[in-house]
Amino acid sequence: MKVGVIGLGYWGPNLVRNFLAQKDVKRVVACDIRESRLKSIKDKFPSAELTTDCNSIVKGDFDIVVISTPVDTHHSIAKEALNSGKHIWVEKPFTFSSNEAEELIEIADRKNLRIFVDHTFIYNGAVQKIKELVDKDELGNILYFDSERINLGLFQRDVNVVWDLAPHDLSIMTHLLAKHKMKALVANGIANFNGKENLAHICIYFEDNCFAHFHVNWVSPVKIRRIIVGGDKKMLVYDDMENFEKIKVYNSGVEFNSAESIHEALVQYRIGDMFSPKVNQTEALALGAQEFILAINENRAPLTSGKEGLEVVRLLEATDISLSNMGKIVELDKAVLI
Repeated sequence: MKVGVIGLGYWGPNLVRNFLAQKDVKRVVACDIRESRLKSIKDKFPSAELTTDCNSIVKGDFDIVVISTPVDTHHSIAKEALNSGKHIWVEKPFTFSSNEAEELIEIADRKNLRIFVDHTFIYNGAVQKIKELVDKDELGNILYFDSERINLGLFQRDVNVVWDLAPHDLSIMTHLLAKHKMKALVANGIANFNGKENLAHICIYFEDNCFAHFHVNWVSPVKIRRIIVGGDKKMLVYDDMENFEKIKVYNSGVEFNSAESIHEALVQYRIGDMFSPKVNQTEALALGAQEFILAINENRAPLTSGKEGLEVVRLLEATDISLSNMGKIVELDKAVLI
């Protein structure tokens, strides 16, 4: 396969490196209008070819076009690439609106092309292990999903903190809780500096009394990447900042025994052992590239396709509506959301 990578900013070099490492990829061309970025790529990856002409990739002899540019350019580049018969890999968030995402999915379906949305954490070994535990009912019925992704910076010019950081955890949540139906969303936040929210809290309610909470923040003095998933059998903590024991599963919980009167209700706390399961250490981006190439060869949708990208974009749009109305409840259309 021939792969063209458009956009060589923070994430672009990682994409170039991982596609160069795929045995099915024979040629990688990296594109950016900044000569300094091209020089950096050439110094690190001498086998990569370079260009400043985006059209030479979009309309050229390529099998895959990788789009790692600002989100407001995703739709136009992706649309042109699909119309030119290319499979596309698009960085998160998929598009700037659900209408744009729907159009790209329609074009890809009509032309039998594959869309891969880079929800990288779905291929992370820890998240894969958590998915395994959830699907095997190790945690029991899921009661809540609590996520915190905070640090000092990096401010983005084109999007707020929700569109920058929340796609990671929203994609993890929708992946883990695929059997749970979302009902409504509430978001609160503040823009202290440039008119774009730099701190936000998002709450999602589910039909079965499950609940999800997300805290994203660009102005924290500490860096935290932590998810807690609570079940009625067991609970787990996933701390991405840990070098070892990224997942800790606790045999802890609450048992509520109701008597004739609520005043006589008995609450018992169960505190048992903790164990840390082994997780796959393979780089998530490498597994993502493998999955995309395999999906193309097998003529099927990848694990993180345009459909999953669209779902996250719809949740981001709902968040913006709630934020702009100081925490307004936004009913999520169950017929639209996956």
